Amino acid sequence: MLLPDNQIITILGPTATGKTHLAVSVAEQIDGEIISADSRQVYRRMDIGTGKDIEEYTIHGKEIPYHLIDIAEPGEEYNLFKYQQAAQSVIDNIQKKGKQVIICGGSGMYIEALLKGYKLFPVPEDKKFIAHLSGKSDEELIRMLASMRHLHNHTDTCERDRLIHAITIEKYYLEHPELQEISMEHASIIFGIRGDRELIRQRITQRLKERLENGMIEEVDNLIKSGVNSNQLIRYGLEYKFITQYLTQQIDKESMFNQLNIAIHQFSKRQMTWFRKMERDGFLIHWIDVSLAEDEKINFIIENCQNSIN
Repeated sequence: MLLPDNQIITILGPTATGKTHLAVSVAEQIDGEIISADSRQVYRRMDIGTGKDIEEYTIHGKEIPYHLIDIAEPGEEYNLFKYQQAAQSVIDNIQKKGKQVIICGGSGMYIEALLKGYKLFPVPEDKKFIAHLSGKSDEELIRMLASMRHLHNHTDTCERDRLIHAITIEKYYLEHPELQEISMEHASIIFGIRGDRELIRQRITQRLKERLENGMIEEVDNLIKSGVNSNQLIRYGLEYKFITQYLTQQIDKESMFNQLNIAIHQFSKRQMTWFRKMERDGFLIHWIDVSLAEDEKINFIIENCQNSIN
C-alpha cells in the first residue's frame, strides 16, 4: 500500500509507548521504510540510553530499513537544520523506490519542522551576545526564552549551555523574519500513542530499571573512556546526564535512579504538551490508546490509511 500524493505516515508519542515496534509492524505490512525522529538516536554508541532497540527492526525474519540512526559521533553538534536536510534527502530516496515513508519518534520539534517545511539556516555564532547572556541567572534566561517565538523544544531549558544556545537561535530568527517562512512540505497522516498517565509512568520506571540492569551505565562509562567529554554527555540530558554525574561521583546511585526517573516522567509530559500544541496549530492526530493490543493498533493505522486512498 502506498498513500497517494507522496503522503507520509507519522507515528508519534511520548517515551515508553512502543512507537518503534508499532512502526516496524506497520512497515512490514505496507512495504515501508522508517525515518527516526529522535534527536539523540542520531549518535553512534549511544544505544541503550536513547532506546534505539535496533533488534526491533527485524520482524518475522525480515529487516525493515531504518534511517537517521547512527549517523553522527557522540560530542558532534547535530541540530534541527542538519536533521531536516538529511531527512529530506532520505524521503526523496524512499519515494523514488516506490516505498511508503513512515516517520517514527518522540521529538515533536523534529517532526513538526519536517512536516511543515520550516526554512532553517545555520545560525552564526554571536560571541558578544553569548557573553552578555552568560551574566544572567538560569531563571532570567528561561524567562527570556519564554518571551520569544517558540521554535524550539522545552528540553532547551534543561541545561544552561543549551538554554543560551536556544536564545541565540531565537534572537537570530527574530532579527531575520524572512527565515521563518513555512510551507506544508509534507502531507502526512499522523497517528499518536497515548494513554493512562499512571500506566505510562509504570512503563517508564520499569523500562528504566531494565536498561540499568542491561548495560546502560556501562554504555555511558565506555563513552567517557573513549574520550567523549563528560560535560557534553551531560548536555544530552536524561540518561546521559544523570549516569555521567553518577560515574563522576557527583551523585550516588540511588540519587541517580530517583532523579533520572523523575526527569523522564517530566520529559514525557513535555512531549505530550508539544503534541497538543501541534493539534492547536492545525495538525490532525489520530490517537491510539497505548493499552490496545498490537493487532488493534496496526489495524487502526492501516484502515485509516486505506480510507485516505478510497
